[in-house]
Amino acid sequence: MDFDIQAVRAQFPALHQVVGGSQQFPVFFDNPAGTQVSQKVIDAVVNYYTHMNANSGGAFSTSQRSDAMVEWARRNAADFLNAPSPDEIVFGPNMTTLMFALSRALGQTLSPGDEIVLTRMDHDANVEPWRRIAEDHGLVVRWADIVTPACTLDLDSLEAALTDKTRIVATCHASNAVGTINPVQQIADMAHAAGALYIVDAVQSAPHIPIDVQQIGCDFLLCSAYKFFGPHIGLLWGRYDLLASLPAYKVRPAKNKPPHRWETGTASFETIAGVGAALEYLAWIGREYGTAYASEFPGLDENRLHLKEGMATIRTYERELVTHLIEMLQSIDGVHIAGITHPDHLAQRVPTVVFVHDRYTPHAIAEQLAAQHIYVWDGNYYAVEIMKRLDHEAQGMVRVGLAHYNTHEEIDRLEAALRAL
Repeated sequence: MDFDIQAVRAQFPALHQVVGGSQQFPVFFDNPAGTQVSQKVIDAVVNYYTHMNANSGGAFSTSQRSDAMVEWARRNAADFLNAPSPDEIVFGPNMTTLMFALSRALGQTLSPGDEIVLTRMDHDANVEPWRRIAEDHGLVVRWADIVTPACTLDLDSLEAALTDKTRIVATCHASNAVGTINPVQQIADMAHAAGALYIVDAVQSAPHIPIDVQQIGCDFLLCSAYKFFGPHIGLLWGRYDLLASLPAYKVRPAKNKPPHRWETGTASFETIAGVGAALEYLAWIGREYGTAYASEFPGLDENRLHLKEGMATIRTYERELVTHLIEMLQSIDGVHIAGITHPDHLAQRVPTVVFVHDRYTPHAIAEQLAAQHIYVWDGNYYAVEIMKRLDHEAQGMVRVGLAHYNTHEEIDRLEAALRAL
């Protein structure tokens, strides 16, 4: 069945709010910072508060229903990432908090002079946690560079950064700024050949492409549900043996087995319910529109297959959108895009595009677009290193981030607004 964009948009109440007396719907191109949620997610959160609102581990019905819901959501998340076990899925406040918890635990296993390899492409949530433990434990940070203007990871510089002292390699799966998708399976092989653990920031890949932690071969992978159409909560996947053995910081009464030893304090149960519902929504896309992709994912059970087909469907539709967006931006005088733009290479990026304009600052453009109810970001969006590398540290760039509920008509509306500057 062809992808029915109107049927998809109908799932998202926020897309249909008339704004500012203009009789226009808002255009959400701010998706890399947080996506809208489907009615399924809203209903799941309301249902939690109505029927399950209790803490974990009680002998009474609301607590038991809450615990059952968490296990259901954990299974859905394991299916989404093709994790071997739901017990490898950790829920936490957000990816950044989980990354600091992970880095702090790993820091306890390292010795002065051990080395960490980071990249100039990453969001600061996959940079500063490692820089901090380097300061705390006398570790050495080495850097992998990018290749401009396409802003792809320089694998030669990554190889050069690896030594017999490398203990951790941390990269993004996809850049939150320029949209580049990194060859994570190849990087995992490189890291392991050097004797290092490989940590993947998948926050920007999770909304756009199928993810398979077993295929990637990484040791840890983190993402955020509010980037893949869920509520504000983060997820950490880790190899069970590492989750079980690392010195996690926990209170004494907490269970000392994964995933519980990593989930400090009372969980955000209502948002965990929303995660499960967001993944049900993505599986619905796979059931409705994903049958053409079954051959890409052999050997998966039904729910895992539907989730992978749903993400493959999203990937294909978004490829059309980002092609349109890039061609449109290239046609406007004074606009300069950073990142992959060649039509033959668009499979190597997610639909997040950044640009600058010769005559207007990024913030001025964002303000003008906001006045017409088109929502984009400007600045560095915490991608500190790449903005320095691209010489846009002072003002950053304009970021247009597409999602599968966006349309070609919305890109046309953006074009009209940019031409009217």
